[in-house]
Parts: sequence; C-alpha cells; structure tokens
Amino acid sequence: MAEEASKVPNAKSLGEAARAALSADELRALSKVRWIERLKSLWAPVTVLALVFLVYLTIVEFSVCTYLWLQLPMKTFGLACVLWWAALVGLRYLAKPWESLRMARHEAEELLSEVEGAANKHRAALKETAWAELVERSATLAKDLATGSTDKLKESTRKLSDSHDKHLAKLKSSGWLETGSGLVKALAIALLVRSIFLEPFKIPSGSMMPTLEIGDQVFVNKFIYGVRLPFTNTVPFVIVRPPKRGDVIVFNNPVSPDKDYIKRVVAIGGDTLSFQGREIRINGQKLEATLEEATHTQWDQRYSLSHPRMWTTDDWYTTDSSLLKEKLDGVTHWILNDPHRPRDRDGEVKVPEGSVFVMGDNRDNSEDSRFGLGGGSGTWEFVPHGHIKGKATVIWLALGRGGLLNNIFGGTGFRTDRLFQPMELCGSETAPVVPK
Repeated sequence: MAEEASKVPNAKSLGEAARAALSADELRALSKVRWIERLKSLWAPVTVLALVFLVYLTIVEFSVCTYLWLQLPMKTFGLACVLWWAALVGLRYLAKPWESLRMARHEAEELLSEVEGAANKHRAALKETAWAELVERSATLAKDLATGSTDKLKESTRKLSDSHDKHLAKLKSSGWLETGSGLVKALAIALLVRSIFLEPFKIPSGSMMPTLEIGDQVFVNKFIYGVRLPFTNTVPFVIVRPPKRGDVIVFNNPVSPDKDYIKRVVAIGGDTLSFQGREIRINGQKLEATLEEATHTQWDQRYSLSHPRMWTTDDWYTTDSSLLKEKLDGVTHWILNDPHRPRDRDGEVKVPEGSVFVMGDNRDNSEDSRFGLGGGSGTWEFVPHGHIKGKATVIWLALGRGGLLNNIFGGTGFRTDRLFQPMELCGSETAPVVPK
C-alpha cells in the first residue's frame, strides 16, 4: 500500500513537501539567506556587470551620444564590481569563520538540489517511509540553512547525505554520465552564446587606429546581421538589418580564410566608389573629412611571429599622422592619414550585391579592400555578407600603451580611459589624448 501511495499523481515534490514543513518566518529567512549566498558567489559581480553592460550596449547602439554621459557611470560601476569581486576573494582567504559558513551553506544547497532531483525522478521506486525520511531531513536542513550555526548545518547535511546514500544512491545513473551530461550542456550554452549573440575580439594591429588601438578588446554583436550557419559562410536571413556604411565589422577574410579582420564598411552592394588621391566619392558624393590635427602621435608596436613579444619587452614606438574627423553616411569617426607615406589607389569600382567594401581607419596602414585584403593580389576585394561575423560594438577591455601597471609589463597597461567607447563619435569630441 505504501508503494501505491507514493504513485499518487497529484502528490507534492520533495522540495514542496519540505518547504511545507517550514513556518512563514523560516521561509522568509531561507529566501534571504539564499540571496545573500548568491551575492557571495565569485560569479555574482561578473554576472551583474555583464547584465548592466548589455543594457549599455543596447542604449549606445540606438543612441550613440548617450555614451558621453553613460561612460563614467559605467566605469564607476565596473570598478565597484571589481572591488566586490576582490573583497569576496579576500574574505575567502582571510575570514575563516565566514568562509566556513559559506562553504557549509553551499554544500547544503548542493545536497538539497541533488536529493530533490533524484527523489522526484525515482519517487515511484521509493517506499513511503523512505520518502517521509527524505522530506523530514530535507526540511531540517532547510531550517538550519536559514537560521542554524555552521556546526548544526554540517550535522544536518551529514544526516541528509546518509539518507541519500541509503535510499537514492542505488537508484541513480552513473556519476560519469551525469557529469558528462552537465559538461555537454554547459559547452552547448557557451557555443550558443558565441555563435548567436556576443563574441570577444582582440585588436592585433594598428590598422583601425585611432578608433581601435592595439590591445583593445571589443564585443562583436553576432545577432544584428543574422546568424551564420555553423561551419559555413551562409546567413540564411537577416535578423535586424544588413550591414550599412559606417559599421565596424569583424569578418572571416575571404582571401585568407584562416584570419579574422576588423575594418569599417565604406560601401555596400550596388555602390560605386571612386578614388582620386585622398578624395573618396560614393555614388558621386564626396566623403566629408575635416582636419583636426596636422600632426597626431600614435603608439604602434613591433611584433612578428618569428620573434614573439616577451611580456617585459617595451617594443612600443610612436608614429605621426594627420588626424581627421570623417563623416560616412551619418556616422562620424576618426581617421589617420600619413603625409609621409601616402598609400592611395586611384580608380573606380562597383561593389557587388551581397558584399561590402571595407577600409581601415588608419588609411595608410591597412590591408583592406583597396589592396586585396592582404592577399597580395593588389586587386579590389570585397567581403561577402556570409563572411561577416558581426558588428563591433564597444571596447570592454583595453591593454595598450600606458595605463595602470605599464611600468611592469613593458609599457603595456590597463587603459581605463578607453573603456566602453563605441566605434563612432557623437560629433563634438576633441582629439584623443595619447599617453606618454
């Protein structure tokens, strides 16, 4: 009869039955403790910052000028999250009673979740006496989790663990299978996020200076243009909009498929581009560019695959260029022209439908569509939509010349001044300050 009673379809789950044994005050205390423990997790500041950052990305994407007043609050909030994380790490090593209670609560939560999942799954195989024991000890552990001392919590955890081993251990599937299943799920979620939503990208060269400097890291919005099918260069449909002039994109180089490039879209399918010296015309309209500084200093870096950079080596050097503010289809951004070594290409070209024409903001130091995308052909090259990985959004990390700790890491430091900058200007910004 006991076995029949355990099969009643409307019976409560183990968790519901255990919580039913708690008073209203105990339930409130349990909820409070669980929220406190969530905030003690090292993932808490990371998760909170990520969520706020996503809101910032969305706002700036639709109204770029908001970054002028949101950037400082974002930096302040980011610093607060870093301090929050550092404080949690410090408490784990320095406050032993605090850490002991945190660990006891963590182990109790893990056990409650494991026991509830296993008991609900195998309820039909459990006798009523076994079910009652699991409910009673789960309720006791929940009470001690809310109000009990470390020692009392450990004792309740031990008792529920004994009941688990006695009644559930033999019913569960292989631990290796469960662990493997969990790892597969976590990996699938990570791949889904990288494939569909956001992916980080590090700037390896100076071809996009001064918008993006060596060591800047940006997030790439992989959702806006449409999701590429895995292991293909096919985008079956557009989700938000196709690429437009002024977008900074990361793409799989069609000339060198093993490389990812980052450039600015200058023209889209159907546009006719004409080049005459420094002058660029799109469909007959001259691209506007205003000189801001005749001599603007930028930091570049010496690096080669045959001589990899050591973290203590200061291999930064300065270059001088003219700084201009260019306006491309309503998108304002900085560009550099090097008067000492101009690298122009005269001629006219029409961009094929389904492709874009890209250029680096550092116009005389960029292997872009003008020069075969670095393939050595010297011919016009275009980027098909299927090769585009996504749109660069804002800088989330900057490890470049100057900044914090640069005297330790060979001139490379943490550049807080570049954090959360978008890929375009509001229009009124002054020339960027170059660190010494």
